[in-house]
Amino acid sequence: MKVFFSEEHRRHFPQAELCGGEFVTPFERPSRVEYVLGRLKEQGLTDIVAPGPVDMAPIRTLCDPGYLDFLENAWDEWKAEGFAGEVIAANFPARRMQISRPPRNIDGKVGYYSLASETALTNGTWAAALSSAASAQAAQAHVAAGAKSAFALCRPPGHHATADMFGGYCFLNNAALVAEAFRRDGAGRVAILDIDFHHGNGTQDIFYGRGDVFFASLHGAPEDAFPYFLGYADETGIGAGEGANANYPMLPGTAYDVWSGALDTALARIRAFGAEALVISLGTDAYKDDPISFFKLDCPDFLDAGRRIGSHGLPTVFCMEGGYAIQQVGINTVNVLEGFLDA
Repeated sequence: MKVFFSEEHRRHFPQAELCGGEFVTPFERPSRVEYVLGRLKEQGLTDIVAPGPVDMAPIRTLCDPGYLDFLENAWDEWKAEGFAGEVIAANFPARRMQISRPPRNIDGKVGYYSLASETALTNGTWAAALSSAASAQAAQAHVAAGAKSAFALCRPPGHHATADMFGGYCFLNNAALVAEAFRRDGAGRVAILDIDFHHGNGTQDIFYGRGDVFFASLHGAPEDAFPYFLGYADETGIGAGEGANANYPMLPGTAYDVWSGALDTALARIRAFGAEALVISLGTDAYKDDPISFFKLDCPDFLDAGRRIGSHGLPTVFCMEGGYAIQQVGINTVNVLEGFLDA
């Protein structure tokens, strides 16, 4: 399996995350990638290449133009305002406020385009987000050209990003870009399977009214887990997308027997949908010792999950999402890939 990865990800490294009422070192940090790369090499998955330049055209098609302008210029506008720290949202449009008029002032603009305040932007965030998207685009092109699978080692991740909001450490939705690319390349139907612990709210939002892309997400129940306000089982799509969205929220303490049952159900739905290509939002924060999650999967479970996904034989692109138990993120990520290849 070819791996696509850009060193530009290092340019995004906020020094603070608001968690539990205090600033901490962000859980989503550059060292996560080092553990994944190290494990890939240990296991002989050494076909690791840098992507080519990002193609902005599909990103502009997917995303709101004002949002892209914000991402590109937020740092400069923040510094021009005289702020000394990193770009962090402190003001949000709440219920019964205006939501259709983005502020001119950067302090308000950040909140307008943000869905949570744990995610900061830095001087290198835009470049890193583009490099992450470039890795996803390159992986998709490789599979569209005939390869069975590819792994986009994306950082920053993407599945929380909507067409016009960032948050949950995400800025551009890599899985959505891959699905759209498969559609442009002729796949009549595409499926996205999100196995990250946190609901892929951004991916759901992008495709919720469409019937050509099926989205399934296995995640912590929104009553108990970020992003809190989306991911319920009764969210099944709207209009042309009715029936093309499937959420599998699960309770604190969920172990692999329950989780794998949801996985099998999601895969059966994908097969019935008639997907011609598959995108996996590969988060490993369902691991039992992840610091910001509450499922109880163990390392061998990820190997089995990969086998179950691979048994369906679809052309598949994996996009890296979450996983914050640093010592195990490489093992668990590569276990999914190896299980897939074994199948």
